[in-house]
Amino acid sequence: MTGYCETRSRRAQVFIVTRRLSVGEFELMLRVAMLSYHTCPLATLGGKDTGGMNVYVRELTRQLGKMNIHVDVFTRSQDDHVPHVLHELGYGNRVVHIPAGPEHPMPKQELANYIPEFVEGIKAFACDKKIQYDIIHSHYWMSGIAAASLSDGWAGLPIVHMFHTLGEMKNRIARTDEEREGVYRIEGERQVLRRVDRVVVATIAELTQLRFLYKANAKKLVVIPPGVDVSHFYPIPADEARAYIGLKPEDRMILFVGRIEPLKGVDTLLEAMSCLQMKESRPVHLAIIGGDPAASPEDMNAEMARLKNLCEVLGLDQSVVFLGVRDQDKLSYYYSAAEVVVMPSHYESFGMVALEAMACGTPVIASEVGGLGYLVRDGETGFTIPDQEPEALCEKLSWLLNDKELHATMSKRAVEYAQDYAWEKIAKQIVDVYGNLLRTNL
Repeated sequence: MTGYCETRSRRAQVFIVTRRLSVGEFELMLRVAMLSYHTCPLATLGGKDTGGMNVYVRELTRQLGKMNIHVDVFTRSQDDHVPHVLHELGYGNRVVHIPAGPEHPMPKQELANYIPEFVEGIKAFACDKKIQYDIIHSHYWMSGIAAASLSDGWAGLPIVHMFHTLGEMKNRIARTDEEREGVYRIEGERQVLRRVDRVVVATIAELTQLRFLYKANAKKLVVIPPGVDVSHFYPIPADEARAYIGLKPEDRMILFVGRIEPLKGVDTLLEAMSCLQMKESRPVHLAIIGGDPAASPEDMNAEMARLKNLCEVLGLDQSVVFLGVRDQDKLSYYYSAAEVVVMPSHYESFGMVALEAMACGTPVIASEVGGLGYLVRDGETGFTIPDQEPEALCEKLSWLLNDKELHATMSKRAVEYAQDYAWEKIAKQIVDVYGNLLRTNL
C-alpha cells in the first residue's frame, strides 16, 4: 500500500505543474475507478433498474476518454455469458464486470450483501493489471459503500460520489409499503455522506434535500447537472423520424420514456389522455417506452399490469401503445417524431429524458418536482405542471398540439437551451472537481 500512496502523491504533484502548462498533459496521467455496482452502463434502457444513471455513467466515461482520461467502470456481473471485460465505451476505457454473488439480476435488498466481494474483485483486477487509480467516482449509495472500502485499502484515495436518487425522497412520495425504501438504504446513504470527499448533485433542489433531510456538510456538495450528447440528440426532420418509427404523416404522437414504476406517474398521463380524447377532434396517440409489456401475467411488472388495466378502464386501448425497451441509439428518432414528451413523475433528481427530448427540439411537459422544476423552462422549452393533476396536463397538451407557432418557438428554444448541457462542458466541470481533490490530498 505504501507504493500506491507514493504514486498517488506524485501524480497529484504532477497535476499542479501541468495545470500551468497544458490541461491535456494532466489528463493523460489521471486514472479513474468508476463504480456502478447495481447496474451496468451498457444495459438496455427502460428495464427495472436501468435509466438515467446508466446513461450518465456511460456518456461521462466516453467524454472523459475523449479528454485522454483513463476510466475503468466496475459493475457487478449479472450474466456469466457476458465477457467480464468489455471495450465498448471507446478510448481504451473498460467496463469490468466483477463477479459478486450469483451472476444474475437480484433484488437490491440482497445486493448489499455482496459489496465486500465486489470490492475484493476490484482490488484483484487492479493488482492483476498493475494499475493504480487517482480518483474513485461512485454512483448510487451501494457503490458509495464500496468506494469507502476501496479508499481505505488504497491509502485514502479521494472519492467523488453521485446519488442519482435519494431514499428519503422516494419514501416521501411512496403510496404503499412496497414502494418504500428500507432503513438499510437510508442508513447507507448517511454513511456514504459521512465518508466521501465530494458529492455531485444535479440541481439546487437535490442540494437542499441533502442539507435538509440528511444534514449533509455543505462544503462537500457541488452542483453539476448531467449532460447530453448533442452530437447524437439533435432535431431529425419530423417526416424522416416519423417514417423511421412507422408513423403516418398525419399521426400525432405524445411520448413517454422511462422505467415503469409508480413514481413515474404514468397513470396521471393516462388520465390526461382520456381527457384529451374528448377535447381533440383528431386522434392523438401515446407511445410508452419502457418495461416489458409482452411479459407473461405471472412475470409482468405489477405497475405495467396496473397501467394496462387502467387503459382498458379508460377506453384507451386504441390510442396507447406500450413499446417496451428501446435502444438508446434509436431514441432520437422517437423524440423527433413526437409532438411532445411528457414526464409526469412524482420525483426526479434531474430528468435526463427531458434534456434529451429538448436537444431533439421536442417541447417537454413535466411535473414541477425535483430537478424537473429547474430543467424545464416553463413557457419557454415546455411547461411545468403540478404533480398528479391530469386536468392541468390535458390542458397543456391540447395547447401545444393546436398552437403551431408556440410549438415551433418552444422547439427552437429547447434546442438552444440544451447546448448548455453538452457533455463537453459538463465533463470539464467534473474534471475540475477531480483536480481540486488531488490538490487537497497532497
